[in-house]
Amino acid sequence: MIDLKPIDIDGHTFLSISVQLPKTNLLVVTSVKGYIMCGALDVGLLNEKLKDRKIIAGRAVGVKTIEQLLNAPLESVTYEAEELGIHKGTIGREALLKML
Repeated sequence: MIDLKPIDIDGHTFLSISVQLPKTNLLVVTSVKGYIMCGALDVGLLNEKLKDRKIIAGRAVGVKTIEQLLNAPLESVTYEAEELGIHKGTIGREALLKML
């Protein structure tokens, strides 16, 4: 099952995407510039092999719901996210607000 819905953070609308997979969930919250995602995101791949795309993204691990993703500290972020002031340990919702 796939669940898509808008969510509001401090008056700004983001899109949450939850995909139920066997034994796990794929979780993403996206803005117009970037996104945060569950542990399935490979930040190393984005930073190295896809560096030229300048992807703004962050990864939180151990989250099982969109709410947990929004409130979790990011475990890793892309180089482009760091340029926006999003660093390892930034809370998901705070990172999204910097991606506006």
